[in-house]
Amino acid sequence: MLKTETPSSEHPQLDQYPLPELVAAFVDDQFNAVRSVRAAAPQIAAAIEAAVPRIASGGRLVYVGAGTSGRLGVLDSVELYPTFSWPRERAVALLAGGEAAMFVAIEGAEDDREQGARDLLAAAPTANDVVLLLAASGGTPYVLGALHAAREAGALTVGIANNTHSPVADEAHVGIVLDTGAEVISGSTRLKAGTSQKIVLNTISSAIMVRLHKVYRNLMVDLKPTNAKLFARTVRLTVHATGAGEAAARAVLEECGFHVKVAIVALLKKVPVPQAESLLAQAGGSVRGALNA
Repeated sequence: MLKTETPSSEHPQLDQYPLPELVAAFVDDQFNAVRSVRAAAPQIAAAIEAAVPRIASGGRLVYVGAGTSGRLGVLDSVELYPTFSWPRERAVALLAGGEAAMFVAIEGAEDDREQGARDLLAAAPTANDVVLLLAASGGTPYVLGALHAAREAGALTVGIANNTHSPVADEAHVGIVLDTGAEVISGSTRLKAGTSQKIVLNTISSAIMVRLHKVYRNLMVDLKPTNAKLFARTVRLTVHATGAGEAAARAVLEECGFHVKVAIVALLKKVPVPQAESLLAQAGGSVRGALNA
């Protein structure tokens, strides 16, 4: 039996726990998600190292999964645009059962291996694409179909699973096994297995964006302000990075379309916005590179 399907030996009387003990059982078990990710850190780093050159060459991040795993992939993909100004067309999420499965469970969709391959091929994969394949069991047919289609297309495949010796991890170019073990509620991988997958996706996509110079120091300097909160954040980030007053920061931001990177370079180098934009372009988008030019 898969570890993720095995009844937990720690909580055989879960349904009789007093409420404080019940809450503690769920919360405490989440620490195992973090431990499993830490144990897989070398493989996560290997995936990022292999992915960065492809993404830098114009590739896309393609997420593939079913159920909880698939929805986590969708979540990571859609957040890249507001966080890093990452083009929406370069973060593609494929969910077994299609968009409707984001809100309603589509029974049996995860068992269709051929549909996984068709969906992946419909996305027209290239050799520069990085395909992140998620399956807690490690053997979801939909995900395996997409995995093999992606490999045949020459894309980099990263398999993320929660069971050892699973096809999704073993047959991908880079396999990441998150050995989270039995769930508090037997087989409910929306619990710590899902948490571990979200941590890995956050880590991979965020680290790639750091390597693509979308972070300066530890600041989100390439965000896309799409609401009042984010517009206010651009001002705070610019003030923090440059030491400029709020009025001066806002004035430069308005001139450059609230592009924090450009505002930082313009203020710190004391150059006009067009020159700051040119320095950033010459430095490949690196704020540090532009400041040292």
